[in-house]
Amino acid sequence: MKSGSQNPSSVQPPKLLDQLRRCLRDRHYSFATERVYVYWSRWYIRFHNLRHPADMGAPEIHAFLSYLSNERDVSLSTHHQALCALLFLYKHVLEIELPWIDNLPTPTKPVRQPTVLTRQEIDLIFAQMTGTHLLIAQLLYGTGMRLMECAQLRVKDIDFQRREITIRRGKRNKDRLTMLPLSLVQPLRDQLAYAKSLYEEDRLYRRNGVMLPDALERKYPAAGTQWGWYWVFPSDHESTDPRSGIVRRHHLYGQTIQRAVKRAVLAAKLTKRASSHTFRHSFATHLIEAGYDTRTVQELLGHTDVSTTQVYAHVLNKGGRGVSSPIDLVSTF
Repeated sequence: MKSGSQNPSSVQPPKLLDQLRRCLRDRHYSFATERVYVYWSRWYIRFHNLRHPADMGAPEIHAFLSYLSNERDVSLSTHHQALCALLFLYKHVLEIELPWIDNLPTPTKPVRQPTVLTRQEIDLIFAQMTGTHLLIAQLLYGTGMRLMECAQLRVKDIDFQRREITIRRGKRNKDRLTMLPLSLVQPLRDQLAYAKSLYEEDRLYRRNGVMLPDALERKYPAAGTQWGWYWVFPSDHESTDPRSGIVRRHHLYGQTIQRAVKRAVLAAKLTKRASSHTFRHSFATHLIEAGYDTRTVQELLGHTDVSTTQVYAHVLNKGGRGVSSPIDLVSTF
């Protein structure tokens, strides 16, 4: 054997969680999903005293999910998230058939009505915000975008002439179009002027270009340094890409925006529990209230199924399906 060569039998296979990360990236899952799936898989393994998942199955998954529901009292969405992570681990990483999947406990999802803000409440929130955070909140309400869809906007995705915003790689990796509100045209131009100053600074100091999706960075190495690919809402500092390890400028962090909205809601002294996603609910409800058809709203929101959009029509049934109470018809009050 030549000096420096390695015996193939001595090469250690990648660790299970590294295999999970690789499998998620092969299927173009987001970094947030990758982090969550690794988190639940690690907890599952530790819960069963570091046993390998290949040596476990339905009883162990059942025990773990039961622990989450009964001892940890997690929400239904958290329970479902943990289950999805474990099913992905078994199906795609360990490649183990799951004939027992139908016997796993799956709590019924309760029907929830989305929180919707009135226009007056939205004005109160906006009055507590300034600068970039205000503009993002206005875009969330004015276009129906999700938080990260707005944070990840790139310069080329805004068309001022057609007054359109192209949302790239939304939920389920779908693209869609939404409107560019006329009242936000000038604030967006001002934001782009600020972003351009950071872009020129990055080019002056020859910093790494912004992150590009999929294999575009390898196919077009210089594209990340082009203005069109730059973030509309860039961070004011560089940071390390958690996947590639490259130091470069990223877009604004989602949690930073969420905290700004939360502070504004508290300052506005609203009794409703509102978040950045509440603006999206309010956008859809107010459009239907204004007379736009459900199909149009569905396309703007990017819903796959129209039944998801129809929940906003139900919100308009004020006072119990729009029925007037008989007490309101009594003239003695």
